[in-house]
Amino acid sequence: MTLTSYAQQRSVSGKVTSADDGSAIPGANILEKGTTNGTATDANGEFKLSVGDNAILVVSFVGYKTQEVVVGAQSAINIVLTSDITSLSEVVVVGYGQQEKKDVTGVVAAVGTQEFNRGVISSPQDMLIGKVAGVQITTNNGSPGAGSTIRIRGNGSATGSSDPLIVIDGFPVDNTSTAGVSNPLSTLNPNDIETFTVLKDASATAIYGMRAANGVIIITTKKGKEGRAQINYNGTLTASSPMKYFEVMSGDQFRKAVADELAAGLTGLSASAQKLLGTANTDWQKQIYQTAISQDHNLSVSGTYKDMPYRISYGYTDQEGILKTTNFIRNSININLNPTFLDGDLAVTASFKGMNTKQNFGNFGAVGAAISFDPTQPVYNGNKDWGGYFTYTKQLLANGQVDPEGDPITIGVANPMALLYQTDNRSDVYRGIGNLKIDYRLKFLRELKLTVNAGFDYSSSVGHNNSPYNAAFTYGNGLGAAQDYRGQNRSRLLDLYGNYTKQLNKHKIDITAGYSFQQFERFGSNFSRSAPPTFAQWQAGHYYSDPSYFYYGKTQPPAVNYTDYQVNPDGSKGARAYVPYYNTLLSFFGRLNYTFADKYLLTVSFRDDASSRFAAQNRFKIFPSAAVGWKVSQESFMQYIKVISDLKLRASYGLTGNQDVGGTYPYLPIYQLSNAQAQYQFGSGFVNTWRPNPFDPTFKWETTKQLDVGFDFGILNNRITGTFDVYQKKAEDLINFIPVAAGSNFSNYLTTNVGSMENKGIEFSLKALAVKTNELEWNIGFNISHNENKVTKLLKVDDPNYPGVLVGGISGGVGTTIQNIQVGYPINTFFVYQQIYDTQGKPIEGLYVDKTGQGGNITASNSNKFHYFKPQPDILMGINSRVTYKNWDFFFQGRFSFGNYVYNNNQSSKAYYTAMYNQAGFFNN
Repeated sequence: MTLTSYAQQRSVSGKVTSADDGSAIPGANILEKGTTNGTATDANGEFKLSVGDNAILVVSFVGYKTQEVVVGAQSAINIVLTSDITSLSEVVVVGYGQQEKKDVTGVVAAVGTQEFNRGVISSPQDMLIGKVAGVQITTNNGSPGAGSTIRIRGNGSATGSSDPLIVIDGFPVDNTSTAGVSNPLSTLNPNDIETFTVLKDASATAIYGMRAANGVIIITTKKGKEGRAQINYNGTLTASSPMKYFEVMSGDQFRKAVADELAAGLTGLSASAQKLLGTANTDWQKQIYQTAISQDHNLSVSGTYKDMPYRISYGYTDQEGILKTTNFIRNSININLNPTFLDGDLAVTASFKGMNTKQNFGNFGAVGAAISFDPTQPVYNGNKDWGGYFTYTKQLLANGQVDPEGDPITIGVANPMALLYQTDNRSDVYRGIGNLKIDYRLKFLRELKLTVNAGFDYSSSVGHNNSPYNAAFTYGNGLGAAQDYRGQNRSRLLDLYGNYTKQLNKHKIDITAGYSFQQFERFGSNFSRSAPPTFAQWQAGHYYSDPSYFYYGKTQPPAVNYTDYQVNPDGSKGARAYVPYYNTLLSFFGRLNYTFADKYLLTVSFRDDASSRFAAQNRFKIFPSAAVGWKVSQESFMQYIKVISDLKLRASYGLTGNQDVGGTYPYLPIYQLSNAQAQYQFGSGFVNTWRPNPFDPTFKWETTKQLDVGFDFGILNNRITGTFDVYQKKAEDLINFIPVAAGSNFSNYLTTNVGSMENKGIEFSLKALAVKTNELEWNIGFNISHNENKVTKLLKVDDPNYPGVLVGGISGGVGTTIQNIQVGYPINTFFVYQQIYDTQGKPIEGLYVDKTGQGGNITASNSNKFHYFKPQPDILMGINSRVTYKNWDFFFQGRFSFGNYVYNNNQSSKAYYTAMYNQAGFFNN
């Protein structure tokens, strides 16, 4: 006899509603705890599910607290979910405070830890790429620890800085790098960052005044949390390698090409030149690149000690570059202490971030050399004079080949491997950022909180760029090379401000007002070898051992080391090493947020800045802004449109400034000693004179006026959220170097405020929680933006014959440029000749369209060039997807740009037959 028992199943039905207003919640997840048995509520919030005995229902929905319900004997259950205040009232960081996101009238985008980019992250900005609409982050090069160009809503300046202001834990940091730092943000450990907050419009940025024209990025680092001590470790090991190489000829192909063109009688080639070719097949690109192994380790301890939350972390990064000899090593510590006193009325936040980076920059000249150098030659030829590396020399052997012991040809392309391994280019940088923030809420006036924020940012660097005496590529400037540099940047900050918040029936006010003082100090120095070694010293191999010529190379410096002066080879005091620069910023600022009936919003802010970088009559400037908002979703007529959970209209207008223009004291004359051709007769003798460079005593900051109109929305109880914005930015008083009337200054050209430029565009971003269960969650993000840039003014009086500002230096001749800043065009538009093609569609070398209409041969003048394409994209797009399942995390992110172009200087200067042979005696591949 067989007995079979079954768990008793029965049907349970019910409805899920919101505790806020009693409305039904469609799409709520209903799951029988401990099983995979579940369902979701329909459009009316109703559900029906078969469950077993002793069942417990787990009910969840985005924006509400998850609830567990014991079924018991019930067959009909009505479930009421309460709002998750943390989710619905998300707090975002703004200038000098925080705000609930639902009350923000400016354009503010926050990116948290869960949204950061994953993978090889050596610098904080890498985590933000593709995450925020209108923010373009472009890596400057592929070297480890390399910096990036960050643009928020396009370029904000023509010739000044377009970099946004970076604020770390309430401390506005100086974007100016100290010597030996290719990226000031690389000194900050990305693993210590909790959130990025990007402020884009004038309503959000005006409170930072004279430094906010290019937007603001606020970085908030991780803090301690209450609870038992937790130890966290994460580490990564990555491998990187070049995905593609530049297409060049092999040694065999190059020999054949030379033979074919020699037979065809190509001008410039000769039989003697052909004899210079070797027998090797060297792929120089594969010689200089490598598979790079990098590692990153982070250890943190956080918790509470005697009612004091703390977090202490250590990070170690060792990033190897795909270009041999390059690497980046960072050691960092981060200490955050957050004690409270007086029953929580007095809150203290003390933080310190200490970093040390050691970077080997290598020699990037090897990249171009690997494309150009003769592939028929070997890496080494065993010569003793030039380190064993093959080198083209001026002397030839009897068979027409290169004499390896001859004098190097110094204007030719150097051996790429020699450039890498005979260059010692490295830096050692220390940086410390600390601040102490004290918040005190008054006992007798609970609505008022006073804040003191004091901090410092100190960085110090030393480095050198040395080459031994037998490096052929230094031969033209004497044997060997040695350069030492050092620098220091210091910044001190003191903020004093108060915040008053009050709710009176339907009226809510939030007022912030205060004072800020920040002082900057910078200096740097360079020490170079003052005399070449003798030939006997070089033959004896004294490179890297003689401190007379390598002050701060691999060995100890001279016995005498003056702090403020260069050191001569004999150890005596030389010329002054540096001139320190100081500037101070004094400011008063304020912001008013007013809300009526939780529907209508008003924000007014200002900052009154005084900068010592400008003359007394131009040091003070007030930067105001105003914004309004309307929470349409709070209106009674929207209560029946259940699908829309949030809808807020916004509009803002304001002024911001840019003081990072024209150097430290652009309004003062800088005196220079004249040369021998400009001496002044004094009696029977002649003396050199000190003459001032041209200067403008009315020089001032650049100003940006910005208008923004947009809306925020949420669908399905904010399961889908997004923003849309249209903006226009007009930058005025841009800096330009313009011609002035003769005799009006100390030169016929002057740097002054004269230009204007416009950016306008649209932005759209979307976030969606596609799936959410107890074990599975899938989040999707998307953003897209379009920006149009146009220069509108460059001179005081428009001149149709003005050629604009030539920028974008390239190889192909001294002073050769490829870009132009000109009225009516986007900034840095490519400025080129128009190629003429034959009937088969192939370019005819050296033949271009005559743009002057004068006929005859084209001259190498700007009048024959035209504006063609631009480096800025028409469209930026980012997409990301994150799936979490139990303890697994799957992440995907992509970023795209459309409509931008890059100029290929390798193709333009080398990819044609007449450039293969150069009369200096070397070959271009």
